Amino acid sequence: MPKLAPSVRHDAAPAEDSGSHAVKVQLRLREMILAGELAAGSRITELGMVERLGVSRTPIRAALIRLEQEGLLQMLPAGGYVVRTFSESDVADAIELRGTLEGLAARRAAERGVDDSALAPARQLLRAIDDLLARSELDDAAFGTYVQLNRRFHELLAGLARSPVLQREIERVCGMPFASPSGFVIQQATSPRARDMLVVAQNQHWLVIEAISEREGARAEAILREHSRLAQRNLRDALQAHTDMPGAGLIQPRPILTH
Repeated sequence: MPKLAPSVRHDAAPAEDSGSHAVKVQLRLREMILAGELAAGSRITELGMVERLGVSRTPIRAALIRLEQEGLLQMLPAGGYVVRTFSESDVADAIELRGTLEGLAARRAAERGVDDSALAPARQLLRAIDDLLARSELDDAAFGTYVQLNRRFHELLAGLARSPVLQREIERVCGMPFASPSGFVIQQATSPRARDMLVVAQNQHWLVIEAISEREGARAEAILREHSRLAQRNLRDALQAHTDMPGAGLIQPRPILTH
């Protein structure tokens, strides 16, 4: 396993450097968890990660706390952490919670009114997605571009309500494992239905912007609640297809009922 740095001094670093390093460690640990290098149910300690990554305890401690807050780790009473597992229902509930919060934000935006100038950046992003989906075939790079555009669109959408409370809670739920707006898009890239589902999602994007512009709050909310159902369908398809989805080993599929 390559180390994050050839040599790291264990004395105090400037605040900005230590904060940046903690983020890098956090990203590396998340990558290890989702890739299965740190398997579901495995125990993680500060000292063990110090030895494995070759960094000091301070950024390791900060990274572990943050990953516990994200939900990927669970703190143990005796000390240390364990890599969590999730039921398919857990993930589905997180996705539905995001849809509920985003729907509420869209309703608030519609009821409070949003100027066309404020909607312009969202429309510009949607036109870029339209151009992408106009291609007859989508390769991995195109799906990656879609993920970036889609994420930015949802971020802008959350801000239209002009509610710091809602925006903060939406950011929090999007940080939960597998709950982001594009959580399963890349895994569906090989599916023959993938492009069709993106086209449906894109149509819903345009419809919610139209509803907000027309100040139709209930309609805007309903569209985004339905929008989250697509993500849940992507989840089911990804698990049934047994794709090499990052973090798939953390999700326990629904048991098959026998009669």
